[in-house]
Amino acid sequence: MPPSLAPLVHALAFKLALSSSPYSASCLITLYSRARSPSSARHLFDEIPVANRDPVCYSSTIVGLAQNGRYEESLSVFAVMRTNAVDSTMYALSGALCAAAGLAVLEQSCGIHAHAVVVGLDGNVAVGTALVDAYGKAGVVDDAAKVFEALGGDRNLITWNAVLSAHAQQGDVQAIIGLFNQMMELGFAPDGLTFLAVLTACSNAGAATEAEFWLEAMQLKYSVKPSLEHYTCVVGAMARVGRLEDAESVACTMPCKPDAAVWRTLLMGCVVHRKVDMAESMGQRLLEINPKDDSTYVMLANVYSAAGKKNEEAKAWTAMRDRGVRKEGGRSWIEVRGLVHVFVANERRHEQLLEIYDKVNELIQEVEKLGYKEADEGFREDSLSITSVSEKTMK
Repeated sequence: MPPSLAPLVHALAFKLALSSSPYSASCLITLYSRARSPSSARHLFDEIPVANRDPVCYSSTIVGLAQNGRYEESLSVFAVMRTNAVDSTMYALSGALCAAAGLAVLEQSCGIHAHAVVVGLDGNVAVGTALVDAYGKAGVVDDAAKVFEALGGDRNLITWNAVLSAHAQQGDVQAIIGLFNQMMELGFAPDGLTFLAVLTACSNAGAATEAEFWLEAMQLKYSVKPSLEHYTCVVGAMARVGRLEDAESVACTMPCKPDAAVWRTLLMGCVVHRKVDMAESMGQRLLEINPKDDSTYVMLANVYSAAGKKNEEAKAWTAMRDRGVRKEGGRSWIEVRGLVHVFVANERRHEQLLEIYDKVNELIQEVEKLGYKEADEGFREDSLSITSVSEKTMK
């Protein structure tokens, strides 16, 4: 059934007093999720009486929310399911792990893994593959590899792609190639995602020559047609090592139309290697796509500043202001005991602000004892001033 028919089917189910039935509600939740209407899916789930929610209801909601990028809600429903002592299914566990992977939260992934072991589903290939992906996204490749090895003969191409992607995030080209060869020896045929993982590793490692080799091999040896994402990886690998002219040539001659990600990758390379003229060209291409792209103005201003072109730097900031573009603040986050703490530049609102900056200053002093010096003197001054402000506020 086409997902677009979800509202019509829902109306009919409501008319027949079946919309709150676990079976029909689960089907409708899946339809809404596939129609990219996660809010409708969640609203329907909430309308089901708690006593009537069975494992299928929970599973379809958890998976649907995760697939639509509503990761926090997906994990929330999973937590409710466990609180209500509803049996976990492979779908609920893999959906929750998909959500944890999307948020890159390690502690949540470990908790779901432990629960999978308790209910005896840790050996299921779908759950295991989701675990490999979640650990990989959280940056713990060793744990991803352990889960991968434990799956043994149940591993499929999706599992192999997951472990390849985990290593790709770290730019571990040698490990990727070794796993690729193992996969081929076992008779698995690589697909586009396999080569995307290989090329991502090359891009993250700045292995431009290897990236060119694999781009050609996937076409001529394995008969896999490259997509825009594959070419973007090659452009990124070349830009990282300063081969900007070659990267631009790839971008301009590839069979698919370059998007903003391609030009932004080139612009970032220009900033790193201080190629002002090419940066201006890349910046113009990006602004043609999106005149409100704040990162483009910032990178152009940075490359002008690095080259000592103060007038051009001022013009970049002026153009940004005149067009009503505001710089989006940078963010970072850390997970502590299952709770994600989000920070922005010059953070002043966190409830543990004073303790955080005290610890920063303590670490800086310890580092200085080892003979290291700060690259940015302004950071120390800023942290001290914020600590002073916080102390005055507390008084």
